[in-house]
Amino acid sequence: MEKFELHILGCGSALPTTRHFATSQVVNLRDKLFMIDCGEGAQMQLRKSRLKFSRLNHIFISHLHGDHCFGLMGLISTFGLLGRTAELHIHSPKGLEELLTPMLNFFCHTLAYKVIFHEFDTRQTSVVYEDRSMTVTTIPLQHRIPCCGFLFAEKARPNHIIRDMVDFYKVPVYELNRIKNGSDYVTPEGEVIVNTRLTRPSDPPRKYAYCSDTIFRPEIVEQLSGVDLLFHEATFAESELARAKETYHTTAAQAARIALGAGVRQLVIGHFSARYEDENILLKEASAVFPNTILAKENLCISL
Repeated sequence: MEKFELHILGCGSALPTTRHFATSQVVNLRDKLFMIDCGEGAQMQLRKSRLKFSRLNHIFISHLHGDHCFGLMGLISTFGLLGRTAELHIHSPKGLEELLTPMLNFFCHTLAYKVIFHEFDTRQTSVVYEDRSMTVTTIPLQHRIPCCGFLFAEKARPNHIIRDMVDFYKVPVYELNRIKNGSDYVTPEGEVIVNTRLTRPSDPPRKYAYCSDTIFRPEIVEQLSGVDLLFHEATFAESELARAKETYHTTAAQAARIALGAGVRQLVIGHFSARYEDENILLKEASAVFPNTILAKENLCISL
């Protein structure tokens, strides 16, 4: 099975603590790296996770609060110091290019590579990235400013050829691509060899969903249906429900209800409020609703 990993670089919320870095993650799909949010210290955590800077070409920013994007300038500058020449693509809600351009012109005017901004509308679902292996689709969220999550979906792969059967029926090489994609094989004598005798199904495509920051939003359950791994913010415990509503955040129990309703395989919670020195209270609340829940932590790597 091809590599599909989630690396947690930071899982704290806005107020800095000694326990957590600000929000940032990296998805590693077949050794292509995709960063989600870029809080302060993201480049340091990228080093600690032993991820190659040169393989990161796309950064997805959920919203323009500082704890989700203050690390961008440092990372862009470091790429320049490393002699980067490949384009860097930053996908974000409207406004980031306007904010960063003056700083780039001042601090990074000698960059040998292009920083290309791609804006998207957080109010609707849209595909913001696609290649041969995957798509990245926005998940409309509701926060104090325009915000969205991201769904990383692996594309279905062709069936696997059963080599012994292909050899047995003397299938020509030029027929193999058609057979991989589901076609039967007709021998020169006119016998039809059904595809299921020549191939076995590929592994089912995997999905990872990222949802931070947002008020409890059951409307996203349908889009999250059946994902393999869901990261959902769990800023507060249920005892702080009023505060969660006021700040447009989610409690751990609410995050678990989203996971339960969507039928996801595993839930990881994060974006912890600085008030919790021990996040096990959040884990306990979420696990009571959705047992297959784990806590995010720095440099945690989860394989899908």
